[in-house]
Amino acid sequence: MKSYATTKEGLEKAKKELDELKNIRRPEISERIAVAKDRGDLSENFEYHEAKDAMSFLEGRINEISEFLKFAVVHETVSTEIVGIGCRVKCHIDGKVKDYHIVGSRESDPLNGRISNESPLGQAFLGRRAGEEFDAQLPAGPKRFKIVKIDCSE
Repeated sequence: MKSYATTKEGLEKAKKELDELKNIRRPEISERIAVAKDRGDLSENFEYHEAKDAMSFLEGRINEISEFLKFAVVHETVSTEIVGIGCRVKCHIDGKVKDYHIVGSRESDPLNGRISNESPLGQAFLGRRAGEEFDAQLPAGPKRFKIVKIDCSE
């Protein structure tokens, strides 16, 4: 059975987005379609075709989020001493201190330190403890990490 790992924050964010898409964006686009239809010939009506394309994209996004929510599994932190999904990790890398937040793949944003549990770096962090050192293969090449602190409170 398929499942999507996520944090509580990621689950709530998806629920909020789905609600907004269904209850705000969908009626707005439906209204745009109705107004464009009233303008006559649909074959050359740019507004109508643009609104229909927007609705198609919106419905695809609604289906995607609904699928995610149907199979989402919130990972509860089992230990505050071991890195898991939802944990924030402070580590030394190349003489600098960096912070990472281990999240589900749908929540990842590497430029802002949100690392997917499915990424090579995320997988390298999982199951480790504060004080541990390890090597991880990054796009820029292998790097040595030392975990300084783990915070698994959400």
